[in-house]
Amino acid sequence: MTRRDLFKTSLAASAAALEIAYGAGATTGTHGFKLGIISDELTTNLDEALDFISSYHLHWCELREIWGKNLMNSPQVDLDRAKQLLARHEVQLSDIASPIFKWNLPDLPAKASEKRDTFNANFTEEDADALLLKSFDLARFFGTRKVRVFSYWRVANPEQAYPYVRDRLAKAASLAAKHDIVLVLENEHSCNVGTGRELGRILKDVNSPHLRGVWDPGNATMLGETPYPDGYEAVKGLFPHMHIKDSRRNAQTGKLDWAPVGGGTIDFKGQFEALHRDKYDGTMSLETHYRRADGNKVESTRESLEGLLKVL
Repeated sequence: MTRRDLFKTSLAASAAALEIAYGAGATTGTHGFKLGIISDELTTNLDEALDFISSYHLHWCELREIWGKNLMNSPQVDLDRAKQLLARHEVQLSDIASPIFKWNLPDLPAKASEKRDTFNANFTEEDADALLLKSFDLARFFGTRKVRVFSYWRVANPEQAYPYVRDRLAKAASLAAKHDIVLVLENEHSCNVGTGRELGRILKDVNSPHLRGVWDPGNATMLGETPYPDGYEAVKGLFPHMHIKDSRRNAQTGKLDWAPVGGGTIDFKGQFEALHRDKYDGTMSLETHYRRADGNKVESTRESLEGLLKVL
């Protein structure tokens, strides 16, 4: 058997086991939410990632890295292949998971010693306008209007950076408007907009239909915010996309670690009830981040996804 044959056999066995344990609806219990997975949280081999996503009857995903390259650096042959695979698996793209503005502010750089996730993207402010235009092309190519962006690496005093970040994102939103694109700003704890409160503030200040949010409750916990209800109240109605991951405090280190959804401290039951109540109709992606002791990305994602389905 090939590696992919073994992978598909494992997927089929696991899906069957889940149905035996929790009933036939266990793999389709999204309760109307447009749920997907950031594909490289499983593997950058998109063939295998989509096999996994399809095995749970999910119809959405988010692309960040494919076949070992950041989407913004992928050759056209890989983009064509990805589009064909998405169609074959009947999976839609929620948004382009770009790395735009996930770099230093030109005049206010963050500490160089801090560890940050770059996902094979090493761009600077000089690349910004070209990357924005490229991301718009990618969005149209993959059939979405949403492009994810950030707010520059977080500085010691984010309030000092705020005016520049606000004005730069407003300028980017104006460019997006000309191309019928919606930029979705993620509250990323390693960036200057990291909590629900910070995300809500900048979205209201810019006040553009072409700059909306990506609400990430997990990221908010890393800066000490209680994501539900506190963070959610600040961003309610301002985001068309969500990232789902959980966190919990490590008893040995005292620091927050990523956890499988439902195995951490975030009140996802309350969060999803609020989303239902507020008639949320946007997309959402499981962004695992959590890793089991053996480091297996696929099985860590499975554990987190099945925890999420139980919460739902």
